[in-house]
Amino acid sequence: MTEYISIDPAICGGKPCIAGTRIRVQDIFVLHELQGLGVDEIVEGYPQLTPAKVYAALAFYWDHKEEIDQHMQSTQDLVEKLKLAQGSSALQRKMANHRGSNG
Repeated sequence: MTEYISIDPAICGGKPCIAGTRIRVQDIFVLHELQGLGVDEIVEGYPQLTPAKVYAALAFYWDHKEEIDQHMQSTQDLVEKLKLAQGSSALQRKMANHRGSNG
């Protein structure tokens, strides 16, 4: 399995990827488990992959589930914080503009 998975700090931030690609293990998990795509459908969408590589990515995910889930949750948390920060600053600008036009 390790011949199909690589971890390189210079590629995808060091997240586990299918060797020779920038396709992360977590991307394969999401496609298969959360979006319900079959292995053949994933290979059809990513012709550089083989069924063996997809199965290796899924096996790697399940062997490292806790760690990969933590990475995915951290990324999601960061995105939510950035959305909130961007939204509040936009709101603050609108409120300041509104106050300025009323005064």
